[in-house]
Amino acid sequence: MKPTLVFDWNGTLLDDTYAVLETTNVILDRFGRPIIDINTFREHFDVPLSRLYRGLGMSQEEVEIVERDEGALFHDTYEPLAGKADLREGARRVLELARRESALLIILSNHIVAPLQLQLRRLGVDDYVTEVLAFESRAMQYKSMSKGERLRLYMHRYNLKPSSTFIIGDMPVETDIARNLGLKSISITGGFVSASRLQAAGPDYTINNHHELLPILQSHGFFRNARL
Repeated sequence: MKPTLVFDWNGTLLDDTYAVLETTNVILDRFGRPIIDINTFREHFDVPLSRLYRGLGMSQEEVEIVERDEGALFHDTYEPLAGKADLREGARRVLELARRESALLIILSNHIVAPLQLQLRRLGVDDYVTEVLAFESRAMQYKSMSKGERLRLYMHRYNLKPSSTFIIGDMPVETDIARNLGLKSISITGGFVSASRLQAAGPDYTINNHHELLPILQSHGFFRNARL
């Protein structure tokens, strides 16, 4: 049996944490709010992004301005920065391994399908990915079904077994999804939230980079003869 690997995208596979931090600081500065450092960002980051902004002291009126025109202020600042971001340490090797071993590789994201696929092509890893599950457009972001529901329906449609499915992400929500669907959860540090917040969610495993993923998979009987 081959495993199903479900990866979050932003902060997990794509090393864009500082791109989102810089975008957040552009927004804060626009409203005369003090900019923040990476530690503050990781303690406050949440989705939808309105929760982040409110947690950083922005008013509801200011948040509504940011969300106008399908969140153009965020997206138009973020996308050029993300276009310079690379994959995280060890991620490319993991993607290559998954393809070599004929494993299913799914990206489950709160981002938007088209720009995410553009990044996959830019980075030369689009052929490694079985499916991208994300929001259909800026207009639908955080307004259609949640990541957990999107994955649940996909697993049901293709009869994917929870016992051989692993979800890897940099936020507590991936651990929650794993718990609800009976999957194995793997949290990766160095992304959008602090290590302490990840640990508080109670994942099955915690890794610091993607090189550490293979031994976990091998402990469950997968990729036994593989090397990263």
